[in-house]
Amino acid sequence: MRVSWTEWKDFLRQFENPHLLQAAEWGELKQAFGWDVVRLVNDAWGVQILFRRLPLGLTVAYAPKPVFTQPDFRRNAAGDALKEQFWAEVDSVCRQKRAVFLKIEPDAWSDEAVSFNYPATLCVSKHNIQPPRTIVVSLAGTEEELLGRMKQKTRYNIRLAEKKEVRVRRWDDLAGFHRMMTITGGRDGFGVHSLEYYRTAYRLFYPAGMADLLVAEYEERPLAALMVFALGKRAYYLYGASTDEERNRMPTYLLQWRAMQWAKAHGCTEYDLWGVPDQDESTLEAQFEHRHDGLWGVYRFKRGFGGQVRRAAQALDRVYQPVLYQLYLWWLAGRT
Repeated sequence: MRVSWTEWKDFLRQFENPHLLQAAEWGELKQAFGWDVVRLVNDAWGVQILFRRLPLGLTVAYAPKPVFTQPDFRRNAAGDALKEQFWAEVDSVCRQKRAVFLKIEPDAWSDEAVSFNYPATLCVSKHNIQPPRTIVVSLAGTEEELLGRMKQKTRYNIRLAEKKEVRVRRWDDLAGFHRMMTITGGRDGFGVHSLEYYRTAYRLFYPAGMADLLVAEYEERPLAALMVFALGKRAYYLYGASTDEERNRMPTYLLQWRAMQWAKAHGCTEYDLWGVPDQDESTLEAQFEHRHDGLWGVYRFKRGFGGQVRRAAQALDRVYQPVLYQLYLWWLAGRT
């Protein structure tokens, strides 16, 4: 059955480590910017689905990193019946919303098995919404051990920033953050959300203790800022920016280190740096020094923090309107 924001939060509390993109707050954020949100719970099963409106009353359905089943769920005949009932309800809602297809991005890595939660009629998608490859930094151990796992140059830059009087503090200047994001997006060639988007994200997540906005300053001048998020045992670096000033003081390195300290203080055991080029690690290491397109500059920076390169499990599509889905695949091939 469909459930409210509060009922969905109650469902998620049964999980030690749900993904941020299944948080009720994330659904509210996307709903404020053009998506419809449906949250379904059926005894042991549950999912938050986002619906994006298309022309002619059609939609695309999207379930990013779903949790699906309670931690103590056991496979048996009764459990299989619950699973079938759950997917029948998912199908019913998607058809009511006139979804062309439902895209699911499993909360798993590519080397992990994810098949049980999904019906056989799902097909492997050719397109992920979220960046498929990332770097995950373990926050286990002492802060000295964390620093010890980083590249020597990154440790040096963190200490250099401290020596050069860079200071990191909490910030609530969302307009200033948006201006900085606009500068960075123009310099590095990526899209930037609106000011209202960042304000809404902060309003939803910060009071719940699930996010913070940090700024690195020199002589009270903002040089770099980021918004860090946390849910369960995982923290995420989703949005970050820097100016073109005082870059020799390495403010972005100290800023990331402070975000990791924030995450560790909030009980997180890993820090997801969220997005690097979708290449295997050997290719990344062989090419990062001379590649500057796309996310390659981002990889040069992120690799220094001592994390592990991971690739998410490939997205899955559940098709409701095959002809329109084929048109989507044709459009996608043209973009590629």
